[in-house]
Amino acid sequence: MKFRPLYDKLLIKRVEQQQKTSGGIIIPETAQEKPLEGEVIAVGHGSLLENGQIRPLEVKKGDKVLFAKWSGTEVKMDGTEYLIMKESEILGIVE
Repeated sequence: MKFRPLYDKLLIKRVEQQQKTSGGIIIPETAQEKPLEGEVIAVGHGSLLENGQIRPLEVKKGDKVLFAKWSGTEVKMDGTEYLIMKESEILGIVE
């Protein structure tokens, strides 16, 4: 399935979290929190300004980003879980 977000929306896939602590303790999947880091899979064209112009997004496809715990809307496409969120919900780009 192909998906293209509109305007300032992003499609993000969460980055898998480590399943073992630094001390070697294995964390079961049911006890793990969802990661707050993800990879941008697709981006919209940009934000629509009041004067009708479109401001391009700073985030681009392939960027690793951090976001807040309750950000975005979870969707499932082709058996994979994604988040759809606005660029303003992104806390920062991981470099």
